[in-house]
Amino acid sequence: MPNSIRWISPVLVLLNLPALGQNNSPAPSELLFTVSGAQIWTDTGTDLSAGDSLSLTAGAKPDSGTCGGAATNSSSSDKLPLGEAPLGALIARTSVDGAPMLVGGSRDLLVDSSGHLFLGINEAGKSDCSLVVKVKIAHAQPSADQSGPRAGMKDQLSSAAKVWLQGQFGKPQTSSTESSNAVRSSATTGTAPVPSSGLKLPGVILDAELCKYIDDLPRRVHDHLGNPGDMVNFVIVGSQDRAQATLDAANWHLADVDSKEAGLKAIMNTYQKKDYLEMPMSHLYLFDRMQDFGYEQAQAFAVVASRHHFRMWKTPFTWNGETVFAGAGTHDIGFERDVRSGHLTHKIDPEVDLERENIAQSLQKSGKVKNMTYYLPANPVQDAKNASGGGYHSDGRLLVIFLQ
Repeated sequence: MPNSIRWISPVLVLLNLPALGQNNSPAPSELLFTVSGAQIWTDTGTDLSAGDSLSLTAGAKPDSGTCGGAATNSSSSDKLPLGEAPLGALIARTSVDGAPMLVGGSRDLLVDSSGHLFLGINEAGKSDCSLVVKVKIAHAQPSADQSGPRAGMKDQLSSAAKVWLQGQFGKPQTSSTESSNAVRSSATTGTAPVPSSGLKLPGVILDAELCKYIDDLPRRVHDHLGNPGDMVNFVIVGSQDRAQATLDAANWHLADVDSKEAGLKAIMNTYQKKDYLEMPMSHLYLFDRMQDFGYEQAQAFAVVASRHHFRMWKTPFTWNGETVFAGAGTHDIGFERDVRSGHLTHKIDPEVDLERENIAQSLQKSGKVKNMTYYLPANPVQDAKNASGGGYHSDGRLLVIFLQ
């Protein structure tokens, strides 16, 4: 797979962008709520983080019943949410099961752990009392060693680095199998080597016409110079809309097409604290045209070096009135040098069947697959090299997926 990555270098700068805003304190939020005595607690819909500062101010709503945030009448009734607080006073709690605390006319609070803001009126029963409450929230600025967005980003970068190192310098085979949630099953036809079983797929007797179509498919894709590359290792039977809905449900991301637009999108996603998981992939060819769609799965940041991904093409035939897609899936695990050009390119896991089986398991979990099985075609690919010179091996089977 000749994935030249010369265009990636601008995107790598993104890994340093979070530091640009580390000294910018979040702007305080000002919220206004009406707290009704018709219920014990009013959910403000406001999440709180450890270190947030709250400033609450309450006043009676005009034309409401007799009550007030600064109420002075006391009650010793055990039925009050906060027995020692004045009747009709504003009270608050910072979690579903948190202890009520008195706010009264106004109060400043410091949140000591993450939670959720609830407001109420200190009454033993329902009333027509209503309070208008202004809440000003100064959000905590996480330090480098606190949990939060920056710490989460640090963890993601660390994890991405581990993925890259494993791809560059090797990893135990068991780790590769476990991480890909491998699915293994007996071939529907043929006598190719059958690996140890994981998640079983049913043996489905395929229609003779469909078998002939699959047998006639090109066994491998090629680059723009015609160099043969990745093997065709799955087929999807179903309309384009259903295929895309199934892949969306299986958490596959449609790859961006334009590298320059991708760089801008990655910058914007980083600025908005979103993960960028749609790194473009190089153009490969089947039926004398480049892929119709490219999809990928990756963790944040590791997408630069490591990702599960595939390309798929609409075939020139249909079966039983259904569109048929042919696809080639591989797992990028790092970088290596292209033996032809000398340029840096993605290195794929030579155990390519693991990616085929990762596709099987992810689509099975989508709930949108009618059934799937393996099929051993004529002249299967079992040992080959991709267009950049990287070797791979397979049992030669194709995964055949029928959509609901």
